[in-house]
Amino acid sequence: MLRLQGEMVRGGTSKCWIFEHQDVVATGVDIDTLLLAAFNAADPRQIDGVGGASSTTSKAAVVRASAEPGVDVEYAFAQVGVGDERVEWAGNCGNCATAVALYALHRGLVSITSDATTVRMVNTNTGARLTGTIPTPGLVPPDEGTAVVPGASAFGVPVLLGFQDPAGSVTGRALPTGRPLDTLAGRDGPVEASLIDSGAPVALFDAKAFGLDGTESVAEFATVVPTLTALRRQAAVAMGLAGPDDPVSHAVPKVGIVGRPAAFRTTEGTLVDQDEYDLAVRMVSMHAPHPAIGLTSAIALATAAAVPGTLAHRVARPTADGTLRLGTPAGVITARAVPAPDGASSTVLLHRAARRIVRAELLVPAPDRRS
Repeated sequence: MLRLQGEMVRGGTSKCWIFEHQDVVATGVDIDTLLLAAFNAADPRQIDGVGGASSTTSKAAVVRASAEPGVDVEYAFAQVGVGDERVEWAGNCGNCATAVALYALHRGLVSITSDATTVRMVNTNTGARLTGTIPTPGLVPPDEGTAVVPGASAFGVPVLLGFQDPAGSVTGRALPTGRPLDTLAGRDGPVEASLIDSGAPVALFDAKAFGLDGTESVAEFATVVPTLTALRRQAAVAMGLAGPDDPVSHAVPKVGIVGRPAAFRTTEGTLVDQDEYDLAVRMVSMHAPHPAIGLTSAIALATAAAVPGTLAHRVARPTADGTLRLGTPAGVITARAVPAPDGASSTVLLHRAARRIVRAELLVPAPDRRS
């Protein structure tokens, strides 16, 4: 039996198990093997592990203090399979970054010197640089707060999450193909797609191409997930993320549909009027509808909506101040692009919430060391 210290933290609409790098190394076990066992990834219920049996609750981050000037914390993000013995390291997760920021304060990885503390982070999967700014009144890391986000009605500590210069997060270019619009081969003919890399690589499609409008319920959207999954492989090849015969990561590119604003009801039944948001979006997460939207996907949507010629730009309500309100199944999520004062690339900001749930010693079944 292996023993591993960890902490579960809710970040936004995800739950993330966070482990310190030195503790992982001390087990003497390969990190993929360790996570697969700890989460019981092989079982779709994850009943013999700490996974939550969904893509948004089967996540982990491995953190350590950074020696790089201007960076406080480095973290690697892991998307652990659900009923699939696979760990994906190809992407990033903004919700887990939110959790890492709060974790870093409580674990003393960042000094608290004022009533608001900014944690400077680097995601080692992609090289993305992020900040998480958290209120620290009395120079004390908070355990509680009154912030809420769509898709999670519980209160949490407010975290202002910033993605610095998010364009080209994996491929090096916001438009990996050099075009705002590409054409992929769908099952029933050609399908237009906008392939964006900002925050994360994302393939966006017009909801109308599938007989939808982008405001569907999770169950209604689920009917087109198999079609989007098939298109996802083509998008990965077109974006240079995989070769024609290579396996495609489950984590990137992310795929989704966009549409013009229209009235809809959230998963909890709240009516959202068409004037309350600027762009309808439904995203896929690990072959299933996302209950809200991943934050890296939100960054990609904000970038795409600002680029003339993309599908998102075509259907989004124009905004003047860099703010984009996204209509998701959970409600409206807002992203705001803030230009740097020196004319450098902008930072995209999102308001999130985080809460520490448990700190525990995980008892992980030891792998067969003879294999």
